This record gives sequence, structure tokens and C-alpha cells, in this order.
Amino acid sequence: MSNSPFDPSKFTAPKAKPLPVILLLDVSGSMSGEKIRNLNDAVRDMLNTFSDTENSEIEIHVAIITFGSQVTLQQPLASASTIQWHDVSAGGMTPLGMALQMAKAMIEDKNVVPSRAYRPTVILVSDGVPNDEWKRPLNAFIDEGRSSKCDRMAMAIGADADEAVLGQFIEGTANRLFYAENANQLRDFFKFVTMSVTARTKSQTPNIIPEASTIAVQPATIESRQDKKTSVTQSSSVEDEGYW
Repeated sequence: MSNSPFDPSKFTAPKAKPLPVILLLDVSGSMSGEKIRNLNDAVRDMLNTFSDTENSEIEIHVAIITFGSQVTLQQPLASASTIQWHDVSAGGMTPLGMALQMAKAMIEDKNVVPSRAYRPTVILVSDGVPNDEWKRPLNAFIDEGRSSKCDRMAMAIGADADEAVLGQFIEGTANRLFYAENANQLRDFFKFVTMSVTARTKSQTPNIIPEASTIAVQPATIESRQDKKTSVTQSSSVEDEGYW
């Protein structure tokens, strides 16, 4: 009985499954100054952590779309360990609709996001109001095709962010709308996202999103901001009654 010829190609290690993370970042003119510096720092920290937590079974892939003067695929979907982040600058308007169309086209393309990939996480960060036609692209993103199955998170930066649009983006998920008015709160949000994704790389069920309460960092939310404003208003009313 003769043995089969030796074929080294039969002994390749199984390829790690990608876990896609797609960032949609508002880089409009209102993001200039401290906001854009803090955003660049937060993205860099996230990529570094993702790179350090990859294992032989799961590989975190990141794509970054920025929308401002134009909609740009700043970083094509690639393993976090291969990405060198270059700071982006702020300028222009807020073409959210076009950014959502680009993200959806990426997710629907199985050559970019293969069927074997784990459930993608899509993060939307904005400090303003969209200035293009965004309703149809947003509805299509959350209701149709593969993009509708993604986990979606959103953060409003500052009081001028369109809370209604960002809130609609996360409809149907268990996530709340996060809020940042300073560098620490922005950093906390990105830490929360990072911990949520890295927890999935260590889970027996990576397609299941961990409960927010199990994440060590709890970022500020729109609700907590509104509660704070209500508390201040009520306090002022009590003082006014005493004064008069």
C-alpha cells in the first residue's frame, strides 16, 4: 500500500475570523480645535488596544469613514494591527447621508465584509446637523440588507449635535445615545466601545453584544445630561420661589 505524496498546503493553520468595526466620524468645521484633537487621540488609542487584543481565532478589522468637506474612506477595512493612524483635520459641512451610503455599500459587499465575518459594529460620532439628504440612507441602513444586522452605537458631541438623527441611528439596538462635552467623556465613550468589542474576542459567542452594564467604563449619556439640566432647572425654581 503506497502512501499519498506529501502536500504541505494541507497543513495551514485556520485563518482568524474578522470582527469588523466601522467608524463614521464627523470632521465638519465645527469639530475643529480641541474636538478634532481629542477625536484623533481616541481613535489612535482604540486602534492600539485592538491591535494588542487580537488572537488566532478572531482578528479585529477596522474601517474609518470621515464626513466633512467630503466623504472619505480614510481607512479601508483592514486588520487593526496593520493600521497606522494619521490625524485628520476638520472642515466643511456634515454630509451624513453620503457617509451612510458608503458604509452600507461596504457592508453589503461580501468581498469586503465576508460572510464568515462576525457581526460588525458601526459607530457614528457627530457634533452637528446633517446638511444633505440623510433620511432615506439612514432608513435603508437600519432596515435593509446586511447593514440592518450590525450593532450600532452613536455619540453626540456638544449641545449642537442632532440628537433625533443620532437616536434614530441606534433604534432597534440595546444601546443608548452617548454624549460628550469634554475630552474625558469622549475618551470614555471610545473606551466603552473598545472594551465591548474586545470582550467579544474572548467570548464563546462573539456575535452576541455584551450587556452595557458589564463594561467597566460607563460613558455619559444624553439621558444623564437631560437629568442634570432638569435638576439644575428645578433647583433654580426653588431658589426663585424663596427669593420672591
